[in-house]
Amino acid sequence: MHDQTVVIVGAGPSGLAAAASLSRLSIPYVILEREDCFASLWQKYTYDRLHLHLKKAYCQLPHMPFPPDYPDYVPKDWFIRYLEDYVDRFEIKPVYKRSVESATYDEAAGKWRITARDMNSEGWSEKEYSCRFLVVASGETAEPFVPEVEGLGTFPGKVIHSTMFKSGKEFEASRVLVVGSGNSGMEIALDLANHAVRTSMVVRSPMYILSRRMMAVAFVLKCLPDELVDPILVLLSKLVYGDMPKYGIGRPTEGPLLMKHKYGKYPITDVGTCKKIRSGEIQVLPAIESIEENVVQFKDRRSQPFDSIIFFTGFKRSINNWLQAYPSLYILYRLYILPLQYLNRYLSFSLQCYFRETIPCWMRTECASRASRTIIGEGRMVYIAWAWRGKDSTERLLMLSTSQMILNNFYNRSNCHEYHTLSSG
Repeated sequence: MHDQTVVIVGAGPSGLAAAASLSRLSIPYVILEREDCFASLWQKYTYDRLHLHLKKAYCQLPHMPFPPDYPDYVPKDWFIRYLEDYVDRFEIKPVYKRSVESATYDEAAGKWRITARDMNSEGWSEKEYSCRFLVVASGETAEPFVPEVEGLGTFPGKVIHSTMFKSGKEFEASRVLVVGSGNSGMEIALDLANHAVRTSMVVRSPMYILSRRMMAVAFVLKCLPDELVDPILVLLSKLVYGDMPKYGIGRPTEGPLLMKHKYGKYPITDVGTCKKIRSGEIQVLPAIESIEENVVQFKDRRSQPFDSIIFFTGFKRSINNWLQAYPSLYILYRLYILPLQYLNRYLSFSLQCYFRETIPCWMRTECASRASRTIIGEGRMVYIAWAWRGKDSTERLLMLSTSQMILNNFYNRSNCHEYHTLSSG
C-alpha cells in the first residue's frame, strides 16, 4: 500500500498543473497515468495541423508562462515542447502504465483507497494507493466513441476515429465523409480539402461559427452580460460568414456565450473551413440514416458513395467506471454548479463566494462526506472543483485548468493551521 497526501489520476495538462502547484507548496503527491507518456492525447492521438484554439495567454499552465517567442496560437509540437519543459522544471515524475480500476472512500480511515492495474506486468497485477485527497484529472477523452450506425459493418472502406487521423495527405483523391462538426471535425474537413480530397461533412445540430478575432472580442467583453455581448457576436458572424443556413449549417436560437455558460457548448472557431464550404469544396450533409456497403443514406433521403469515413464524435467518460462518488457529483455539477457559474457573471462574485455562501445546506450535508475529498477535472477544464468540510464549515477549493490554477485550501482563516497538517502529510 502506497500512502500519499494526494493522488492525482491523469498526467494530462490539468494533472501536470495540479502536480506543479502542489510541489510549490511542498504537498506530497503521486500522479498515476495509464499511458506511457504525459499528455498522451497531445503526443499520440491528435492530428498534425492542430493548434490551440485560444491565444497562448489563456492556455498557459500555472507558474510558467509560454516563452515570448511562441506564436499567439501555439502549434501542437510547440505545445508538447512547452509541456516537456514544464515537467522538467517542476520535476514531475508520473507513474506510467497505471490504469486506475477503482477509487472508494474509507469512512473509518478517512482516506481514499485506489486500486490501479500495473500494465507493465504480464498478466494481472494490481497496485494499491491511499490518500487524503483525490484529484481526478483524467479528462473526457478516455475511450473514443463511435456511434452505432445501421450497416456500418458492411462498409468496405476505411473507418477511423479522429484519434487515428494525422493528415489529409493519406486520403488524397478519395471521397471522405467527416462525421461530427466540432472544432476538430471542421478543421480536419479543411485539412482534407486542402489535400484535394472530395470532402463531405455531417452537421446534425445548429451551431455558431466565430473567427479568432471574434473570440478575442468575446474575451475582452467577458465582464459584460451575455445579453449585451451575444448580439454583437451574432452580427459579426453574419457579416463575415453570411447566410450559413443556406449551406446546411443552422443558427441556434440562443446566443453563443449564453449557450457556452448554460450548456457548456462552445462556438466553432473557424480557421478557413467556411470559405471552403461556401465555395463548394466541402459539402455539408445532414445526419446519417444508414449505410449499405460504400453508399451512405442521409436523413434527407440523399445517398452518396464514399471511400472513407472519419468519426469526430468525441469520447466516452471512464470516470463513472471506477470512481464511486462520480454520478452524484457530476449530477450536482450539472444541475446546480453550472447555473451558479452563469449567474456569477452578473453578480460579480467570485466562484469561491458561491461555493461558500450559495450552496444550500441540504446539498452540503448530502454530499459533504465525499465531495470534501474529491476534485474532479475533465479535459482542459475542471468540471467539478470544489470541496466542503461539512460539519465544521471549513471549506476548501482546488480549482485547476490548463490556463489557471487556483489553490485556496481553506476559506475559514481561523482554521489555516490545518494547512500545515496537509502539507506535512
